[in-house]
Amino acid sequence: MSILIAGGILPEHGLGGAQDLPISRGLVILGAGAAVAVSFLVLALAWRTPRYDAATSGRPAPPWLASLVDSAGWRGALRVLGLLALLYLVVTAVFGKDLLTNPIFGIFYVWIWVGMVPASLLLGRVWRAISPFRLINAGIARLSGSEPGDGMLAYPERLGMWPASLGLLAFVWMELVYPHNVDLSPVRLWCAIYLGLMIAGGAVFGSTFYARADPFEVYSTLVASASVWGRRDGALVIRSPLANLDATPATPGLVGVVAVLFGSTAFDAFRDSTRWLTFIQGTGYSPYLQNNLGLLGFCVAVGLIFWLACVATAVGPEHDRRALPGQLAVSVVPIIVGYVVAHYLSYVVEIGTQTLVLASDPLSNGSNIFGTGNLVVPYWLSYHPTFLADIKVLAVVVGHVVGVVVAHERAIKLLPKRHQLTGQLPLLAAMVCFTVGGLYLLFSS
Repeated sequence: MSILIAGGILPEHGLGGAQDLPISRGLVILGAGAAVAVSFLVLALAWRTPRYDAATSGRPAPPWLASLVDSAGWRGALRVLGLLALLYLVVTAVFGKDLLTNPIFGIFYVWIWVGMVPASLLLGRVWRAISPFRLINAGIARLSGSEPGDGMLAYPERLGMWPASLGLLAFVWMELVYPHNVDLSPVRLWCAIYLGLMIAGGAVFGSTFYARADPFEVYSTLVASASVWGRRDGALVIRSPLANLDATPATPGLVGVVAVLFGSTAFDAFRDSTRWLTFIQGTGYSPYLQNNLGLLGFCVAVGLIFWLACVATAVGPEHDRRALPGQLAVSVVPIIVGYVVAHYLSYVVEIGTQTLVLASDPLSNGSNIFGTGNLVVPYWLSYHPTFLADIKVLAVVVGHVVGVVVAHERAIKLLPKRHQLTGQLPLLAAMVCFTVGGLYLLFSS
């Protein structure tokens, strides 16, 4: 049974196609677009002054929780856990069999990529907390008598998150385009290159490298900005996700990161649609080439639409239009979260559980080292398509509405008073375009 599940579902990452969902596509798309537009009108009338300030928002976490989270023992335990997980993956990749029952595929494509979203939403910056590379970097720093944050060179600020955006693009290319993505050798090679770059980058630039260039840490940190956990003057606080999102700094390359995350999810929804498959068959060109161009095209299109909407925003002479895309890019984070939930919910529940079953037998020799080998995979969501459809649509709509709220909060802080509402219209048009286009793709997959 596990072989059938792994072989039949795992290569099709976008599980949960929506063409046959028991809900009217046209009504949902129009209603969602209207909901985003109406939410902006409500904000225009009722939200005219900034409501969030990173320096004052939030209430302190319970003392016992703050003491635990900030303790050296807790941080060390999490890093050791991350190192053990890394060792497990190395053993599985090197000594595991080249079969779809090898759990490394589910861990790589499901637990790390999709599971990162709920984990970071619930717990905060998960990848940063368990990063084995930060532990390795700290060990190297101790041996050399330096600080973990100090490398041989200072990390170039102008690079920002651009290396992370390239790393994310490399991952989604491997996942969505590369035809041998469930062969062990290519996955092993990808992971080896990633490990080498992270260790070398930390040695050269210090721990700052991970916050800017580690694709998974950047991804986790962005999603965690939509959680209730934040920091104020270094202290753990509990505050509205809207306040956390507003506190996210405008870093060079942030637009590239959100464009890859959003664009790749949209392409994943589109690549199995009848329209795209018919187009590929009709052109006569290599599907591999066209999928490469399709993935790149979706990412570039998302980034370009957002960039144009931001620079078209009405600003005064004292503002630099070129800085607006980076300052407003955080508003796309809730949209990304909404699409990940909508597109991968049943996938992560079902294949994520199947991976947990397979994880107890990493070498495919019949072992059950974690005691999870007999777990039953839950298919409740797939058996209730109406409920699943409602969650998918709700996730997309809520993500866009929250994105509009975040963009509005940022805009009334950045824009001159006379343009605080009319200046947002280009960005609102982009948000409605993303909503309608995203739901269309969701229903076409």
